[in-house]
Amino acid sequence: MADGTTAVVWDEALLAYDMGEHPLNPVRVELTMALARELGVLDRPGVRMVTPTPADDAALTRIHRADYLEAVRFAPHDPFFRGWGLNTPDNPVFEGMHEASARICGATIAAVEAVWSGEAARAVNVSGGLHHAMAARASGFCVYNDPAVAIARLLDLGAERVAYVDIDVHHGDGVQAAFYDDPRVLTVSLHESPLALFPGTGFPSETGGPSADGTAVNIALPPGTSDGGWLRAFHAVVPSVVRAFRPQLLFTQCGADAHRLDPLADLRLSVDGQRAAYVALRALAEEVCDGRWVATGGGGYALVEVVPRAWTHLLAVATGEPLDPATPTPPAWRRLAAERCPRRIVPETLTDGVPPPAEKWEPGTAHDPVDKAIMATRMAVFPQHGLDPHDPRD
Repeated sequence: MADGTTAVVWDEALLAYDMGEHPLNPVRVELTMALARELGVLDRPGVRMVTPTPADDAALTRIHRADYLEAVRFAPHDPFFRGWGLNTPDNPVFEGMHEASARICGATIAAVEAVWSGEAARAVNVSGGLHHAMAARASGFCVYNDPAVAIARLLDLGAERVAYVDIDVHHGDGVQAAFYDDPRVLTVSLHESPLALFPGTGFPSETGGPSADGTAVNIALPPGTSDGGWLRAFHAVVPSVVRAFRPQLLFTQCGADAHRLDPLADLRLSVDGQRAAYVALRALAEEVCDGRWVATGGGGYALVEVVPRAWTHLLAVATGEPLDPATPTPPAWRRLAAERCPRRIVPETLTDGVPPPAEKWEPGTAHDPVDKAIMATRMAVFPQHGLDPHDPRD
């Protein structure tokens, strides 16, 4: 393995995944890469910039049906197109939709190939993480499911155990569906309760198919959960099941929409809490799979206020030392952000000024809604991994 090397997959062509007047605005990716560049993160020793190529049909049809690919190609040419989840308010069609979606898949494939081959220890594609797309249906702003396509590529390359951890505020339903009955893939999703939020799935009782029981892990958190409760839930479930699964590679979807300023959800994380999650994920990869870690972006709709800072922290954690939360945002970046999004508040530092508390889960606290969610998940899946749901050491 190339110790210390991080592949950052990037090309401005990835910004072509653009649904127009829509919450999923590519400016959030543009501003992320600009902020990371201004802060010197992309110039660190060991960073290798990788230019991706679009995924071909052979790669895409490992997850998506061939007739769905044809629909994606055709839909932008017919203003009255209906079906396949396309041409809806959530998933409007746009010119070059197939090519743009395939390029994002190709970028995430490039990330996993770099790590699996040993060319890099870690890899990041902040434009990826489109985790809702199904085999034959666009969903939740996602046309093709780049995490699932890339994990399928890993399996084809010989991977026997891949752990997927999704910290987007929405359930990682498309990835779970793709591998629900595949014992080679552990899917873990930490999200706002499906009783309150799209896509309405991700209950603790969803634990995997008949051949893979226990390989789907869902932590459904109540609305209003903030840094302390979220991190308590993460540490009470995620490290234990990932350690027990013994993956060869850790793949994480790092949507930034669990932040308290995100307009589409109701969790209450800070950028500082998100940074703590990235640090924990890198440490987990180093502990269980020799550091092999692939990270993507995902959701995030506070386009200036949150996403660029969160994912710059992600890039920093993946490429070396985490950035000091008190680091000022560079004046050149603030000018760019104000130009791109003139009605947004441009943050002046990388912190929200609220260091996340260290809370440890203990059994017997089931009166707390977060602890109820933790115990529901532990009861649902810990026994399948040989773990004791009631033992805080597991």
